[in-house]
Amino acid sequence: MTTPSTLTIRIAVPSDLPALTTIYNQAILSHQTADTLPFEVSQRQAWFDAHLDPQFPLYTALLDNQIVGYGTLSKYRGGRPALKYVVETSYYLHQSYQGKGIGTQLLQFLLAKAKELGFKNAYALLLDKNVSSVGLLKKLGFQQWGHLPNIAEIDGEICGQFIFGKPL
Repeated sequence: MTTPSTLTIRIAVPSDLPALTTIYNQAILSHQTADTLPFEVSQRQAWFDAHLDPQFPLYTALLDNQIVGYGTLSKYRGGRPALKYVVETSYYLHQSYQGKGIGTQLLQFLLAKAKELGFKNAYALLLDKNVSSVGLLKKLGFQQWGHLPNIAEIDGEICGQFIFGKPL
């Protein structure tokens, strides 16, 4: 008899960085982010280090001890005191684990942690063609707060960027 897999979400550790880079590179190659060239692991070190701040953590999602995704809480216009209660949420899943409910669990976790950390509003930036993420954000109560039309060009395709947000 097999037991159902349980998603574990924990603070990222340095040994996670290669897998997290692979996952992000998948998003780049499938045009789900505004980055256009894949990264080497070493190029993501500064990003990883920026999330060592306990107020703006990086979380790794594991299924059966295998890294399947990650999520971050990031500063919004850092250094501006009037905006200190706003946090950006970002989440990425390995392409083999998309559409299985893991993104929902990961984003719910991020929102709970953001609230625990004292944030009052969360937002997400995403390309307007990313219909899966739009659906997930709406499912979890985010509303479209803005749209920047036609600002990104990826391999000759023009698209915009949505801003979705919600009070915590």
